[in-house]
Amino acid sequence: MQGELPAQAALGTMGLVGDRAYGLVDLETGAVASAKDPRRWSSLLAVSARYPGEPGPTRPVTITLPGGAEVSSADADVDERLSEVAGRRVALRSTPPEGAAYDEVWPRVEGLAPDELVASMQTGETDDGEPVSRNAVGLFAAGTFQDLAPVTLLTTASLRTAKELHPAGDWDPARFRMTMLIDVDDDGFVENGWVGRTVRVGPVRLSVFGPTPRCVMTTLAQPGLPADREVLKTLARHNREEYAGIGRFACLGVYANVDTVGTVAVGDAVEVS
Repeated sequence: MQGELPAQAALGTMGLVGDRAYGLVDLETGAVASAKDPRRWSSLLAVSARYPGEPGPTRPVTITLPGGAEVSSADADVDERLSEVAGRRVALRSTPPEGAAYDEVWPRVEGLAPDELVASMQTGETDDGEPVSRNAVGLFAAGTFQDLAPVTLLTTASLRTAKELHPAGDWDPARFRMTMLIDVDDDGFVENGWVGRTVRVGPVRLSVFGPTPRCVMTTLAQPGLPADREVLKTLARHNREEYAGIGRFACLGVYANVDTVGTVAVGDAVEVS
């Protein structure tokens, strides 16, 4: 779902407190819902969620449905109403089920990811013959609904550079669902050079451990943004980075772990060392 842009937020060891504190579980397949499988879940990008009060695990979330109607995570009929939007029977959960995993469609984009890796992960295919894999939830953020890592960082420099490479595209940060957008005056995909380094944001210290491979979700239509597969093709042509020793991927942004927790706010100074 779409999220919110708080002026400040607490950052814990598993990311922003309250971020992805809930997930939808498909009651038929057991998979965690993710628009990385747009065949089933792209409709969720038209849904948004926000905390009416203090954010945090199990705290109530207000969910805005297409058309503007609202439902609370605490409402008895929340599963029924979200199932209507999804077109599948789903349940809202605050704890990932045992063995939590999501399905991901790998679009035909040259240079997106190592072909042999995608083939080794494949569990099915779309009607168009594109590979589908099932991936563990929270691989580097155990017990959470994070896709992979606690924190994703993205810079304005990278967005400007990408815009120069694909001027017709809309490189709105909302496409990329980062934890923090960092304002940088330089040019290029500068955060690639932060891997293995420390980033300090206000009182918080982060360890950057790898680039962020990008997926089909960045190409999907969502409120205010059109579908655009050229976004992913541009990254595959111009920003392929080595990830975790398993090959080169189309990337944008970097993953980080949280070494020192604290509260971060818009306007905090950022230092890379």
